[in-house]
Amino acid sequence: MRQVLDETDRRIAAALVASPRASWRKVARCLGLSERTVVRRVALLYADGTLRATVVRNPARFSHLIPTALRIRCRPNKIRQVAQALARRPDTVWVDILGGGDEISTIFFLEGTEARNNLLLRDLPATDAVGTWTAHTVLRVFPTAFRWTAGLLTPAELAELVPESVRPTTPAPSYTQLDIDTALIAGLTEDGRATYTDLARRAGTTALTARRRLEALTGAQVLRLATELDLAMLGAHAEALLWISVRPGALQEAGHALSTHPHVRFCAATTGPANLLVAVAAANLDALYTFLTDTLGPLDGVTAIDTTPLLATVKRTGLIRH
Repeated sequence: MRQVLDETDRRIAAALVASPRASWRKVARCLGLSERTVVRRVALLYADGTLRATVVRNPARFSHLIPTALRIRCRPNKIRQVAQALARRPDTVWVDILGGGDEISTIFFLEGTEARNNLLLRDLPATDAVGTWTAHTVLRVFPTAFRWTAGLLTPAELAELVPESVRPTTPAPSYTQLDIDTALIAGLTEDGRATYTDLARRAGTTALTARRRLEALTGAQVLRLATELDLAMLGAHAEALLWISVRPGALQEAGHALSTHPHVRFCAATTGPANLLVAVAAANLDALYTFLTDTLGPLDGVTAIDTTPLLATVKRTGLIRH
């Protein structure tokens, strides 16, 4: 994996963060590059692991999933060991080491109440390195934050990649799972840019059927395609998690306002005294400070903020960091 990218590679990567399965022709047209340049550069970015494509289920569309955010306090000398053990679990989506090196933040998609109870009542208490923890159920994710591009794309370029007509707004109606879906999800989890031919072979169907079903799943917000990379390579050198307490009557408005900010890459309403979880990726500490004072400060209904810097990311969008 590379440590730095030039400006062209950064803009290509940002385009793929915004639209993970965009065609090379579309990316080239959007960025004013030749298709040959995009293909050549993208091939190298994926080949060395700088970019990885995957898919994430929307737990709101899977009735058995319990999306849970945990803040886990650990002994500092064991924190990497605990974080890596959590990352190896198939039910963790992200795992970050926070603060002074004694706290882990993680998102679980737990497969039902038994899995939740086993985690909270058996697994965590049995782990000697774990001290205390708090668990928050994720109630609502504000999806506009997933269009984070580190400010590397203009509004016009973003609109070309992700037209308003295909952007999620409110949760879609009921979802009926088909037999083909399991195979599609498995294939896309391994490679979010797998060809429709490969997906069809895995699902035992045709490429046209695989394409139509994937479009239906993403359009109905059942799945979210994702491009994973180290955000520092896009110029974001100050990442933090914000645990924000908001009056219930102001929660929807605050969540929507924050999710559209260029620094916000994740925003969700949760249970608990801090009922809004926001992941921020800013260029530097000064930009993070400005976000706290100029964006969060004036928001109506905010009563408390706990800002915790990210020290290391062990897993994100379901992919373990190398």
